[in-house]
Parts: sequence; structure tokens; C-alpha cells
Amino acid sequence: MDKFLLYGSFFCAILSLFMCFYACARVGTFISASKGLDWDDIANITGDLGTVKKTIQTLNNRLNGMNSPKLADQELMLQLLQKQPNQATNGKMTNLGG
Repeated sequence: MDKFLLYGSFFCAILSLFMCFYACARVGTFISASKGLDWDDIANITGDLGTVKKTIQTLNNRLNGMNSPKLADQELMLQLLQKQPNQATNGKMTNLGG
């Protein structure tokens, strides 16, 4: 049991060392890739990211049926209002005047 704990902790230490090297390499590549950016570029990227996020969220809501376009709702209401007098009369002529 003692050897298992010793080898297990040694394996975890080696694994964490390699993960640390990997994280340092990724941070280094990010820093070198973002050296040429100024604040205007970062603001533009942030705005574009927000726009893409909102578009994806709207698309997901439409796919899930949570958000339907407003235009379709208005057209449906107009169709119902146009059909309503026709359904009430059942094709009969009525005298609306006094």
C-alpha cells in the first residue's frame, strides 16, 4: 500500500509538471499572437463577439420554438381578424343597417 501511494503521488507530480509546461506554452503563444493589437482592435473584436453570441442565442431560441419572429405573429393575427366576420355570418346575408 505504501508503494502505491508513493508511485501514485509521483505520477501526479509528473503529470502536473507536464500540464504546467503545456499551459505556459499556450500562454506564450497567446501573448505573442496578441502583441500587435491595440485597444481599438480589442473593442472591435469584443463587439463582433457580442453580435455573434446574440445571433447564436436567437437562432437557438428559434430552433427550440421559444422565440418566433414578430412578423409571423402579426400576419397570423391579421388572418384571424379577416376570417372572424366570415365565420360569424356562416355565408348568410345579414342586415346590419337599421
